[in-house]
This record gives sequence, C-alpha cells and structure tokens, in this order.
Amino acid sequence: MKATEIREMADSEIEAKIKDARTELFNLRFRLATGQLDNPSQIQNVKKTIARLHTELRARELQAARDAAAS
Repeated sequence: MKATEIREMADSEIEAKIKDARTELFNLRFRLATGQLDNPSQIQNVKKTIARLHTELRARELQAARDAAAS
C-alpha cells in the first residue's frame, strides 16, 4: 500500500486497515513458526505497512492540534 493511497483514506478506514494488518502479521508469524511460510519477507512488508498507517494517523493528529492552536 502506497502513502498516496493511505492519505486518501478516512481515519476509520486507516484504523480498520491497521487492525487487518495486525491480524495478517499474527497469521504470518504463526505460519513462520510452523514452517508453512514460503516467503518470510511478507512479514517485513506487513510491518512496514502498519508503520505507514500509523505515521499517517499521527500526522493527522499533529495537524489537527496545529489547527486548533492556530484558532
């Protein structure tokens, strides 16, 4: 998922994507532990996606705080 796609989402959509990605990460780790994961780099990709989502949420929080302080 690209940053431009994330910026176009609503906050609730981002939070839902974070929840889905965490579930996917759990499943990938489980499959890695049981030896069923073919491509271990998927874990890294999901972790980066989660970080991108959190970064966008935090940027929105900071922007809202700046807007409130300016008013």
